Amino acid sequence: MDTIFALATSRGKSGVAVIRVSGPDALIAGRRIAGSLPSPRVSAVRTLEGEDGPIDEALILTFSAPHSFTGEDVVEFQVHGSTAVVNTLLDTLGRIDGLRHAEPGEFTRRALENERLDLAQVEGLADLIDSETEAQRRQALRVLSGALGQKAESWRTDLIRAAALLEATIDFADEEVPVDVSPDVFDLIDRTRSSLESEVEGAKISERIREGFEVAIVGAPNAGKSTLLNALAGREAAITSDIAGTTRDVIEVRMDLEGLPVTMLDTAGLRDSTDKIERLGVERAKERALGADLRIFLLSGEPLDLEPLDDDILVEGKADITGRGVSGKTGEGIDFLVSQVTKILSERAAGSGTAIRARHRHAIIHAREALEKARIEVESGSDRSEIAAEELWSAIRALDSLVGRVDVENVLDEIFASFCLGK
Repeated sequence: MDTIFALATSRGKSGVAVIRVSGPDALIAGRRIAGSLPSPRVSAVRTLEGEDGPIDEALILTFSAPHSFTGEDVVEFQVHGSTAVVNTLLDTLGRIDGLRHAEPGEFTRRALENERLDLAQVEGLADLIDSETEAQRRQALRVLSGALGQKAESWRTDLIRAAALLEATIDFADEEVPVDVSPDVFDLIDRTRSSLESEVEGAKISERIREGFEVAIVGAPNAGKSTLLNALAGREAAITSDIAGTTRDVIEVRMDLEGLPVTMLDTAGLRDSTDKIERLGVERAKERALGADLRIFLLSGEPLDLEPLDDDILVEGKADITGRGVSGKTGEGIDFLVSQVTKILSERAAGSGTAIRARHRHAIIHAREALEKARIEVESGSDRSEIAAEELWSAIRALDSLVGRVDVENVLDEIFASFCLGK
C-alpha cells in the first residue's frame, strides 16, 4: 500500500498547520526530513530539512501501527501555518519515492479497512466535522464512539443464536430432537425486533438533528411573518411591505436555537388570489408548512385554509399594534416564542437514537421486516425452519451493512468524497 500525505488542517495562513503522513514508508520519510524521530506518542521539536535547506522548526509526533488513527505507521508534522512553509513541506514529501498525495477521505478509509473504525463511526466522524450546533456535535460524537456498532453487534449475536437453533433442527431432522427450540427463537426475535422498532423511531429524530428541524411561520397576508423572520434571524432576510402578498416563495433562514439546528421558513400569506404567481406561492406555502416539523401560526383574525396540528404554536402577530402576542418590529414576545419552539423541539430531540442517516434507518427497517417474516415461518412449523433461518440471515446481513461488513461498496465512494484531503 502506498504511503500517503496531506495537509490535515485548513488551507490559509494560521498559527499552526498539521501535515499527516501514513503508510509503510511514513517513518522513513519522517527521518529523511527531520533527521530523527521521537518515540511513538512522544512529541519532539525538530528542524525540517528540504533539498534547498531548512524548511521550518516543527513539533513532530509518531504513531506505530496498529496504534494510530489509520492503523498504519503515522508521522504528523506541526509546522507554522505559513502558506510558504506548508507548500514547501508538501513539495518535499512529494519528491520522496513511494509517497503520494492522499485522496479525499483516504486516511479515514484506511482506518475502516484496518478495522480501526466501522462504517457507522466513519459517518459519525464526517458528521462531527460538519457539526454546527451542540446537538449535532453530541449526536455525532455518540456515533463516533461506536454506539451504533455496539447495538448492531448485540442484535447480530442474538440473531445468529436464533438461526443456529433453527439450523440445528434442520441438521437433525431425521433424528428425534426432544427440545422444542421455538420458544427460545421467538424470544430472540421479539427482543431484537422490539429494539429495532425503538431505533427506527429514534432514527427519524436523529436525522432531523443532523439535517436540521424545519419550523414554518404561517398566517394570512400582512400578518407580520416576514418581519418576525427578520427579527429571529437578526437581519433583513425577507422583504417586508404593507402590500399584501409580498412574499411569493418560501424563504429559509438557518439558525441555532439553544444548540438545536433549526431552519425557519417564511411562507406566502394564505389567502385566495386571482394572481397566478401568488396562488403558486400559497400552494407551495401549504406544502412546506405541512412537511415542516413545527408550525407557528401568526393569527390576525382572518380564517386560514390550514389546520394546526398537535404541538403547533398559535400566537397573535403585530403585538406593537394590538398589545397581544408577538411583534417582529419591537421584539415583544419573541423570547417567549423562541423558548416555546426550543422546548417542543428539545423534547423531540430527547428521543433520538444512534442511527443518524437514512441509510441506517433503511437497513434497520429491512432487518425488522425480515424478522417479521422469520417469525411467521417459525409459527408455521418445523418444516419451515430452513426458510425461517434464511430470513434471519437476511436480517443479519442488513445489520452487518450498518457497520460495513457487507454490501457497502456502493456507498463508500460517496461517503469518503465528503471528507477533506487531510482526513
